Amino acid sequence: MTYYVGVDLGATNVRAVVADAEGTIIGSSKRGTPRGPTGIAITEAVLEVTRAACDEAGIDPEAAVAAGIGSIGPLDLAEGAVENPANLPDTIDRIPLTGPLSVLLDTDRVFLHNDTAAGVIGERFHSERNPDDVVYITISTGIGAGVCIDGHVVSGWDGNAGEVGHMTVDPHGFMTCGCGHDGHWEGYCSGKNIPRYAYELFQEDASVETDLPVDDPDFSAADVFEHAGEDEFADYVIDQLCHWNAMGVANVIHAYAPIVIYIGGAVALRNPDHVVDPIRERVDDMVMVNVPDIQLTALGDEVVVKGAVASAMTGGTGDRARL
Repeated sequence: MTYYVGVDLGATNVRAVVADAEGTIIGSSKRGTPRGPTGIAITEAVLEVTRAACDEAGIDPEAAVAAGIGSIGPLDLAEGAVENPANLPDTIDRIPLTGPLSVLLDTDRVFLHNDTAAGVIGERFHSERNPDDVVYITISTGIGAGVCIDGHVVSGWDGNAGEVGHMTVDPHGFMTCGCGHDGHWEGYCSGKNIPRYAYELFQEDASVETDLPVDDPDFSAADVFEHAGEDEFADYVIDQLCHWNAMGVANVIHAYAPIVIYIGGAVALRNPDHVVDPIRERVDDMVMVNVPDIQLTALGDEVVVKGAVASAMTGGTGDRARL
């Protein structure tokens, strides 16, 4: 029997699955992403969940013939590692991935992608039409895109193509992104930064009345969306987010001309009416080329790990013709 491993390394959680020759998941394990003290702790977490997924599947790790990894970045593809991730503590400067996983599984067929590239591989693999021109955008702790153009997944020489969350959408730079630069899409609309953005907007006008707990250390993006339609300031914040999201997607359309865009990530999946629908409504007025079909991903929060498995099965491409 042939088995494959898929790993999803995010800023919040790390997950591994085992799939059989048909791509059916038969083992799974998940845990929170360690906050340190160094990147080795995260490497160990990846190995831990991989072993646990193999245990649930009833196989030894060495029985897997290949593995795919969808990971937060930035990546160092040559070294098979993550370097200085923007959404983890500064003490985490390097996370080795392909080498340790290759040793555990006893295979050199370990394919590393940034998480959104794994996402677009998953979307393409599981789509009924297997489109050659498709983009997967995640709006979650961070923002990024996986891009497949003319049937080729775009990775860039170092694996960091598709970091669209770090496109400048606001030249005035009202917000500073987690990467340290101003005006980035992610600095406004990611789950990590939405509460910061709401707080800054609140500080602009001391006369604003709101039920949002903007001064609470636990104030979150979920608080903003939970007050939609009930709090005037929350609605204002959401309207601003819709503007930046539509602008970011318009930039992606102009750059890549996809036939379809799938949108996922926790922020979008939990609030499609306030994220995906407004993008559809607004983007037509922002682009001068053909507007693609814009959909909420049907793969939910499994899109990256399913893409990682598809990568393992297809030699890193997601093209079903490679099976």
